[in-house]
Amino acid sequence: MKYISWNVNGLRACITKGFMDFFNEIDADAFGLQEIKLSKGQLELDLPGYHKYWNYAEKKGYSGTALFTKKEPISVTYDIGIEEHSHEGRVITAEYEDHFLVVCYTPNSKQELERLEYRMVWEDDFRNYLNKLKEQKSVILCGDLNVAHEEIDLKNPKTNHRSAGFTDEERGKMTELLEAGYVDTFRFFYPDLENIYSWWSYRFKAREKNTGWRIDYFITSDDFKDRLKEAKIHSSVLGSDHCPVELDFE
Repeated sequence: MKYISWNVNGLRACITKGFMDFFNEIDADAFGLQEIKLSKGQLELDLPGYHKYWNYAEKKGYSGTALFTKKEPISVTYDIGIEEHSHEGRVITAEYEDHFLVVCYTPNSKQELERLEYRMVWEDDFRNYLNKLKEQKSVILCGDLNVAHEEIDLKNPKTNHRSAGFTDEERGKMTELLEAGYVDTFRFFYPDLENIYSWWSYRFKAREKNTGWRIDYFITSDDFKDRLKEAKIHSSVLGSDHCPVELDFE
C-alpha cells in the first residue's frame, strides 16, 4: 500500500503546476492534501477510481484538507469533535478495516508567535483525539504538522530557535506525541539523514539552495511498525512550497 500526503498551498494553483502529472504517476492508494484553500463548489476534480472527501475552512481561501482514496472507508469524520477546532477544515479521519488514516493540517503559530497559545491547546486536544482512535485500531497520521522536531529537520536551527515551527514548546509537543506511542516513519528508516526537507520558503531562493524544513510527516502508532516498508520525501516534485511525502506499508 502506498499513501501520499501533500500540502498543495492552494489546490487550484497546484493543478496549474503539474499536480495531476504527479497524482497519476505516483498512483497512490490514498492521497491526503492540506491547505487546499477551497470553498465548496469552487473546483470540479475528476479522479476516476477514487472516493473524494473534503473539509473546507469557513474562511474563504484558507486552510482546508482533502482525502482521495481508492478503497472506500468504513466511515469518514471531520475535525476532532471540539467546537473551538471545527472552523478551519484541518482534519479528515477515514476508518478502514485495520487502521485509521488521519489527514491533518496543524495550525501555524504565525509571526510573533501570536497563535502559539492556541497551538498548545490544539496539540493536547489533537493528541487526545489520536489516542482515542489508537485504543480501537492502528493509526496513520499524515500532514503538514508545522513543526521541525529536531535540529536535523531544518537547515538553520540556531537562527530559527524562536521561529514558528521550531519553538521549544512546539518541539516538546511533538516529543510528547511520539512518547505516547507513535513513530515518525521517516526517522524510523533514516534516523541520521541530513539535508532532506519538505518545505522551503518562497523567499531568498530557499528551494534552490535547499534551505528547508521537514515539517510534513507520516506518523503511525507503534503497533504499525512491523508493517512499515519505506518512507519517502519527494523533494524534486514542484507545484507548491511543500513537496509530497510518502509512506509504503504492507
